[in-house]
Amino acid sequence: MDLQGTHYRSSQVTPPPLRTELHSGWTLRASAGPAPEAVLGAAIPAAVPGCVHTDLLAAGLIPDPYLDGNESLTSWIGLVDWTYRTAFTWEPGGHDRHDLVFDGLDTVAAVSLNGRVVLDAANQHRSYRVDVREALVEGRNELEVRFRSPVRYANEQSRALGARPRPYPMPYEAIRKSASNFGWDWGIATYTSGIWRPVRLESWSVARIAEVRLDAVPLPGGGRLEAEIVIERHDPDAALTARASLRGSEAAVEIPAGADTVRVAVEAPGVRRWWPVGYGDQPLYDAELTLDTPDGPLDAVERRIGFRTVRWDTEPDDEGTPFTLVVNDRPVFVKGANWIPDDALPVRIDRARYERRLRQALAANLNLIRVWGGGLYESEDFFELCDELGLLTWQDLLFACAAYPEEEPLRSEVEAEVREQIPRLASHPSLVLLCGNNENLWGYEDWGWKTILDGRTWGADYYYELFPRLVEELAPRTPYIPGSPYSPPGMHPNTEAHGSMHLWEQWNRRDWTTYAEHRPRFAAEFGWQGPPAWSTLVRAVSDEPLTPESPGMIAHQKAAEGNTKLTRGLVPHFRVPDDMENWHWAMQLNQAMAVRFALEHFRSWAPRTMGAVVWQLNDCWPVTSWSAIDGEERLKPLWHGVRSAFAPRLVTVQQRGERLAAVLCNDTGDDWDGDLVLRRTAFDGTPLAERIAPAFVAARCTLEVPIDPAVAAGGSPADEVLTASFGGERGLWFYTEPRDSRLEKPELTVRSEPVEGGTELLFTAANLVRDLTLLIDKADPDAVTEQGLVTLLPDESARFLVRHRGGLDLEALTAPGVVRSANELVAE
Repeated sequence: MDLQGTHYRSSQVTPPPLRTELHSGWTLRASAGPAPEAVLGAAIPAAVPGCVHTDLLAAGLIPDPYLDGNESLTSWIGLVDWTYRTAFTWEPGGHDRHDLVFDGLDTVAAVSLNGRVVLDAANQHRSYRVDVREALVEGRNELEVRFRSPVRYANEQSRALGARPRPYPMPYEAIRKSASNFGWDWGIATYTSGIWRPVRLESWSVARIAEVRLDAVPLPGGGRLEAEIVIERHDPDAALTARASLRGSEAAVEIPAGADTVRVAVEAPGVRRWWPVGYGDQPLYDAELTLDTPDGPLDAVERRIGFRTVRWDTEPDDEGTPFTLVVNDRPVFVKGANWIPDDALPVRIDRARYERRLRQALAANLNLIRVWGGGLYESEDFFELCDELGLLTWQDLLFACAAYPEEEPLRSEVEAEVREQIPRLASHPSLVLLCGNNENLWGYEDWGWKTILDGRTWGADYYYELFPRLVEELAPRTPYIPGSPYSPPGMHPNTEAHGSMHLWEQWNRRDWTTYAEHRPRFAAEFGWQGPPAWSTLVRAVSDEPLTPESPGMIAHQKAAEGNTKLTRGLVPHFRVPDDMENWHWAMQLNQAMAVRFALEHFRSWAPRTMGAVVWQLNDCWPVTSWSAIDGEERLKPLWHGVRSAFAPRLVTVQQRGERLAAVLCNDTGDDWDGDLVLRRTAFDGTPLAERIAPAFVAARCTLEVPIDPAVAAGGSPADEVLTASFGGERGLWFYTEPRDSRLEKPELTVRSEPVEGGTELLFTAANLVRDLTLLIDKADPDAVTEQGLVTLLPDESARFLVRHRGGLDLEALTAPGVVRSANELVAE
């Protein structure tokens, strides 16, 4: 490998910094462990950044672990020690320092340069920089990274630190590596190893910018950027100047000899505030921080920043303790989804994939993404895109569903990673919350941990002492909570009237209609399972015959008693179909109905409830799970349910004691007025009762309108429906479950019209058709439609825009397996 870095022209004494990627010429070898014969001794071409799995796949040495039961056939990878090697040429260039920089190593690695160990690493969640000037030689240099088996290392550390309670067999709490990498109730166990983020050689002189801590403060008529710059010096006595530049304004501060931190602030008139999507625009501004000597520039860092204020209102009120997000002094109803790593082999996620997923989130009317604590600190690409799109972000620190040791060597690694991540994350205007962990506070109270721990540490010092101290030091204006769920001190962490709440009894033990029994101040997790899109499923599982319990299906169902819970959750609403395609549709539809029901209920209680974060947005492989978008990026019916329930304006019919009420939810900046039309009709369209009354809903408000019992009281529950229509939106109330109703086979006519990028379909119903949906991937795996779960009364029509490539005729677009409704699961 030849070093080919980027030089900058300069006539000054100090040469400009040189940053050279070391991404070519790598090979991979199995150095110890149960590798198969075809792998042992082989020098496998390796991609950097990358991981062992992707290299073995590229070389044809393993089957795709995402297909059938191949997960078990590739589990040996996590038991093997792996060695990466490359060579490069190097010539001295007049610099004082030469640093080898790894942005990410997964996970336990010893790095050698020319036979000299220069770094021992044991944390996937941080970067590493080491001065290698004493190890470099002129000419050829050999670089080696030896990874230890993550499975063996985690088990060794668990024995050394003491076993801790967790829900899964592998001791992921004993290693600083993505917890879900060891398998989860939606995730494949991959046990990855590799140089998973960029690596480079950085050569510099005198001093460099080691870190910047930014705070963009809105002011009347503009804003002020406050920057704390951390400096690493080679020359402790050099005269240095720090500069901050923003929109033509500049400020400079002289740095005393020996000082390694400096604060500089620059004011920029005319900058506008950054707002979440749906509340305003997202103006971003390029800021530059530079480090200079009298002889010229030394280093520079550029960041895109946004000006906004953020806080969470937790001031106790008459009903408990709210958990209300306030951005720029305006309360925000959070419409969110939980995020897991988008691929179980995260090196395959690029910026384009992030953008596709986040735009799908935006199209579903989401305004917040919660990055869950068993995954990763998401990349700059992720956060930059959220900044641009106006998607708020909540980042868990990476501790999930387990008791974590507080002893060394883990404690120092934890502090190092969090010290690195807080300033990076806090510079993004989209970030509105840092959270200490996922469910560990709850687990300590309710999951029998206290008895098992018998006095051992479990992470409390991290969540209540270390992390808040680091946030205060590094990003004092960034909100922090110790965990999710979380209630104020002295209370059970999952208390409905206080703070945030997770609701899992519905999925685990109860019917989804019991969401209506809860009025949380903020619902941070809840969800329902459903299978992936049909084309995703049949590509991943080749069972013959394919059934809900066939071997490949079970391999792609990770939840404990998952299929039992699917069935138990379906039976109150639909009978369990005997054939596979109807089973697939029934489970997908029930998932969508469950979450849509919960979301409409939560929204109807605003402002008591001020947020709902669905579990979960995405998947990391093809699997039956709680996701709205499956592992091959396809929309599930749940996505349509979320989009509907999170619409800017929503009309929903809700039970209020013994009566029904129409609830009008206006999450826009404009007032909403018109006539509220309440109508009860028979399924055949016969009008039975009606009331019309004017209504007014102020911006960002909710209005509850009791429904006259003469209209609401159904005379024939099995074949009547109540509709509440207002301002172009409609809510529906059915008096019985679908299985007990008189839904008939759908009678639909359809017209098609070619449009740019696809086809528009116009469906007209002759009878009531409930939750009309196109499983459009059955017609074309790449086709997409954002319309779904549409209920049509007799003589009503609905348009579906199908985006697809090439020719798809009407017959393909409207085949029986493509056009689905609840009716088909009920009608004889």
